[in-house]
Amino acid sequence: MKQERKTPYRMETISELHRILELPKPLHPLISVIDFSKIKCYDDDTLESVAYNFYCIALKKGFVGKMKYGQNAYDFDEGVMTFFSPNQVISTEIIADLKLSGWWLVVHPDFLKGYTLSQTIGKYGFFSYAASEALHLSDEEETMVNSLMDSLKKEYSTRIDRFSQDVMVSQIDLLLQYCNRFYNRQFITRKNLNSDLLSKMDTVLAGYWESDKLQLLGQPTVKHLADELHVSPHYLSDMLRELTGQSAQQHIHGALIERIKILLTSTSSSISEIAYQLGFEYPQSLNKLFKKKTSVSPTNYRNSFNPN
Repeated sequence: MKQERKTPYRMETISELHRILELPKPLHPLISVIDFSKIKCYDDDTLESVAYNFYCIALKKGFVGKMKYGQNAYDFDEGVMTFFSPNQVISTEIIADLKLSGWWLVVHPDFLKGYTLSQTIGKYGFFSYAASEALHLSDEEETMVNSLMDSLKKEYSTRIDRFSQDVMVSQIDLLLQYCNRFYNRQFITRKNLNSDLLSKMDTVLAGYWESDKLQLLGQPTVKHLADELHVSPHYLSDMLRELTGQSAQQHIHGALIERIKILLTSTSSSISEIAYQLGFEYPQSLNKLFKKKTSVSPTNYRNSFNPN
C-alpha cells in the first residue's frame, strides 16, 4: 500500500522537472514549454504532491483524475487553464496510462528579473486561485490562447540569441493580459452564481457579529470568509471587485461600519465598549476607520440621532 507523502516534494529546477517526466533537457534552464502529449511518465510518486519553484501556466485537455489545491479537488474537463505561482503545493491523483493533451509553460522567476513583468505578475490574482477556480475557455478564447502559445513555442524552439528573452517575456506578458480578460469574462458569465456567493458572504458576516468568534478570533478576515465559502481569498476579492467594485477587505469594512452604526444608534454603550465588542484593540482604531469611511466621528454620528 502506497504511503501518503508527509511533505510535498520541492521541485527546484526546470531541468529536474524534465528529468522526472522523462523528457529531453530543456532548451533554456529558466523556461520551458512542455507538450503534455509528449509526457509518458505520470505515475512517479514525486508528482503526487509538489511545490514547484517556478510559475506554472497550463492548458489541459483530456485530464483523467483529480487535481487538488489545498483541500479542494477538481475534476478537469476540456479546455481549462490553471495558474500556480512558485512554492504553491499542488497534489494530483493520476493514472499510469494517462493520455493528456495541451501545453504546460514553466517559468522560473529569475527569467523575469530586470523586466517590468517581474513586478506586475503579482497583480494577477489567478496565480493564487484554487484548482476548482480554473479558467474555462470558450472555443474562441482557446484558439486565441493556443495561437499565443504557438508563437511562444516557436521563439523558444529557435536558436537562442540576445533578443530571445525580450521576445519571450513580452509574449508571456501578452498571454497573461488575455487570460486576465478571459477571467473577468468568466466572472460576468457566472454573475448569478457569484451573486449567490455574495449573499452567502453577507450571511456569514451577519452570523459572525452575533457569535462568540469576535472575542475568540477578532475581526473577520478575508481568509476566514474564503474558507467558510470554500473559495480562495484572491478569487473572492476578484469576484467581489467585479460584482460590487470593492475588494473582500473593503466589503468587510463596509459591513463593520454598518454594524458600528447599529450599535451607536440602538445602544447606550460607550465608543470604547463598542470597540471592544467588535474586536478593535484600541477605541482610536474604531474612530479612525469610522471617520475614514463616513467622514464623521462615531460621537457625531450618534449625536445626529440624539440631538437632545
